[in-house]
Amino acid sequence: MKDNELRERAAKVVPGGMYGHLNAAIFAPGYPQFFESGSGCRQTDANGREYIDFMCSWGPIVLGHRHPKVEEAAQRQLAKGDTLNGPGPIMVELAELLVDTVPSADWAMFSKNGTDATTQALMVARAATGRHKVLMAHGAYHGADPWCTPSMMGVTPNQRADMIEFAYNSLESLEAVAAEHDGEVAAIIVTPFKHDSFEDQELVEPEFARGARALADRIGAALVIDDVRAGFRIDLRGSWEPYGVRPDLTAWSKAMANGYPIAAVTGTDALRSAAQTLYSTGSFWFSAVAMAAAKATIETLRDENGIKQMELAGSRLRDGLARQALAHGFGVNQTGPVAIPWLSFEGDADLSRALYWSDACLRNGVYIHPWHNWFLSAAHTEADVDEALEGTDRAFAETRAHFG
Repeated sequence: MKDNELRERAAKVVPGGMYGHLNAAIFAPGYPQFFESGSGCRQTDANGREYIDFMCSWGPIVLGHRHPKVEEAAQRQLAKGDTLNGPGPIMVELAELLVDTVPSADWAMFSKNGTDATTQALMVARAATGRHKVLMAHGAYHGADPWCTPSMMGVTPNQRADMIEFAYNSLESLEAVAAEHDGEVAAIIVTPFKHDSFEDQELVEPEFARGARALADRIGAALVIDDVRAGFRIDLRGSWEPYGVRPDLTAWSKAMANGYPIAAVTGTDALRSAAQTLYSTGSFWFSAVAMAAAKATIETLRDENGIKQMELAGSRLRDGLARQALAHGFGVNQTGPVAIPWLSFEGDADLSRALYWSDACLRNGVYIHPWHNWFLSAAHTEADVDEALEGTDRAFAETRAHFG
């Protein structure tokens, strides 16, 4: 099998053969490591097996793999140049589009990854306030730098010393840690909803969102929304806009350019002068092709009502899975927004059912994940979801037969 051959070759030249969140060795046994291609809402692995894709490359694919409008924009820019001595005019056009689209944005800065954006946002907050402490929810994922990766090898306690944790959706907990560090807090950083791995997702309580905004104003800290994972799938304007809550800074990436590497921080005029004092840069941060892809992606989502399409497909998937679980005698929890869903089995503390079921889904042509949230794209049609549900139904049957 080609996948096995590639793993053996990789083990000789890559530490562990693979690393990070794409390491298939930490998933269920049947997960492929290498992929050959993607088209629409489907991916084909190195062994030639095709899957209906409900991970969307862990979030970046929001319109579908190789969307023609995005590819056309990227190729048009590539014909002119990509990484040049300075950014192309497309940087200004993309920044203008973000400012026009996001009500809390008066300016935008660009980078490459979600970690770049969250780190950059906290740098702006610290530059503006002259303070060091940052309040973040316990267990929240904000990237892969030392400040946001607790209990990881190679990370020292000092690199986490300024991060103060509170309980998500608990305004009482947030208020308590803010009071404990009175006069020291530069920022409160929050995800739009609680999407920690291995746990059921938890939508934000509007009172908590509004309370976090009020607290940040009261203590003179910046409210930072980490919209890296959820951005452009819940609301183009920002994930807390439906609650009437606007952040001072927002971190964006993943779905921003339909798979091209780019990230952004948007912010308010009050933080503009602090942002321009930063030395925050990278050799590829101003490359033009990804910016052209991002502009085309956001415009297409806007013009073709892509978020509504994801909501319809996600609701159809959720309803179908609920019926199947009930029919096969499983208690399940389906949590998170329908465009960023996750299914867990009741009483499955060791994830044995989730691991077996996800592996069975793979065998039946459906790519989901046992302990990380999934993603819908605007390319998922009713027919695609219905075909996927045929596979998940067979997977439930196999899981029932295995566990009795």
